[in-house]
Amino acid sequence: MSDAATAIIFDRLEHWAGVKPEEPAMAFQGTEYTWAQWHDRILRIAGALEEVGISAGDTVAFVDKNHLSCLEITYAASLLGAANAVPNWRLSGEELDYVLADCGARILFVGSELLPQVVAMRDRLTAVELIITVGSENDEFEPWVDDAIPLAARPMVSTDSTALILYSSGTTGRPKGVQLTHRNLFAHSTDILEILPARPDDHLLIAMPLFHVGGSCYAIMGIHAGGRCYFTREADGPSIFAGLAAGANIAFLVPPVIAGVLAAGDQAVGAFQALKRITYGAAPMPLPLLRAALAAWPDTEFIQVYGMTELAGVVTALMPDVHRDESQVERMASAGTPIPGVELRVVDPVTLEDVEAGATGELWWRSEQCTPGYLNKPEATAEAITPDGWLRSGDMGRADSEGFVFIEDRLKDMIITGGENVYSPEIERVLVEHPMIAEVAVIGVPDDRWGETVKAVVVLTPDAQITDTELITYTHGRLAKFKCPTSIDVVEILPRNPTGKILKRNLRKPYWDNRENKLV
Repeated sequence: MSDAATAIIFDRLEHWAGVKPEEPAMAFQGTEYTWAQWHDRILRIAGALEEVGISAGDTVAFVDKNHLSCLEITYAASLLGAANAVPNWRLSGEELDYVLADCGARILFVGSELLPQVVAMRDRLTAVELIITVGSENDEFEPWVDDAIPLAARPMVSTDSTALILYSSGTTGRPKGVQLTHRNLFAHSTDILEILPARPDDHLLIAMPLFHVGGSCYAIMGIHAGGRCYFTREADGPSIFAGLAAGANIAFLVPPVIAGVLAAGDQAVGAFQALKRITYGAAPMPLPLLRAALAAWPDTEFIQVYGMTELAGVVTALMPDVHRDESQVERMASAGTPIPGVELRVVDPVTLEDVEAGATGELWWRSEQCTPGYLNKPEATAEAITPDGWLRSGDMGRADSEGFVFIEDRLKDMIITGGENVYSPEIERVLVEHPMIAEVAVIGVPDDRWGETVKAVVVLTPDAQITDTELITYTHGRLAKFKCPTSIDVVEILPRNPTGKILKRNLRKPYWDNRENKLV
């Protein structure tokens, strides 16, 4: 294996293919590969990519629900110095059109279910030279791989080459491509495994979507550790229980999934006893739900994590001992402490000076996990990352005397619903185009299942006659479903400060008062 300073993510796969070639490595939809088989398959896919002209600096893209081929393409493309862009498959046509044009993908791998949507925008995808369908009876991917000649010679690839591009919704209303390099991904795996080791005989359940760091970066971490990986197509009950039946003993899940299991009855709860560790995050975990989960699975380790796409995943962890220590019950509302390799500052967002210990400020992070920047957006990059390498997270929080981090607010109006990041301006940009809406403010309000859900507060134009349902329906097709408001309040006037800025805190306050989680 290469030294970490010069390593690329394929090196760890190569390591395990040499150490335990005949042991199981990957499983998806009834197909399994040993480490040697999967290593050789990546070389074959890399050869196929090279054959069609993919080389260092190029981008390919993958649009589908979870499929093992997505991760395979990430490894194969990155072996050539290219990057795999993985947008959220649930994006609307307009949003997906923008993302695929923005990343400049030369080859597009698309799930057969989503092919009609891609075909409808084909004439606008001018950079795309080849579309390859993945899965189902229309599968073109496997024949394409079967006909390929394995990569004969590995090109020299810099550890600072972009390997993965994940799209994070932007405060300007357009998604931003977060570039993650080999250095970022390698550092994330190394850092998190230092405190949460996965043994080579562990079996990881990969249920989170691969367009999310909790999917792709979690899987890359599992491969780094030499753990066997079981991939689900979706994070639904039958798929997850199939993974448990196959032997999975470690999982990363969002709180709504945990809530669903607890609500499903004794058989489901009993199946989850197979997990020795549940890591959760990406959405608020209501304290009653957490207590119920701890009681249901007394022998399971629970770890809460906080992170960002821009940081390749996790930067803080609330460890298992705190979860079950009643003397530290107040820290169960925290996001834990920074993991090894990660530095934290709590900064006044106006003065840019560090606040006093225990005071609230914007959380700034510095680590080798930090993205070099947003694709094609130098101004957004400069706003987010300081010249000395600090990432301005946009999250407001504080750290107590022992370094436990409490997330208290969001500087960027982000809403997290079911583990999906949603920014208010995206929805506002759509709603304000409606001829009967004069003004709009979008907020996140508590939801027992999803953590938060989207609410729009609107001021209608004079004499406007329209129902809440009609306004919600208007957003369908213009936004991904999870971004569409689930409720709308009509008001006479929006609260503003003296400078005219809408006071979203005032709009959120009635919904978040007396909640354990104060993400308002």
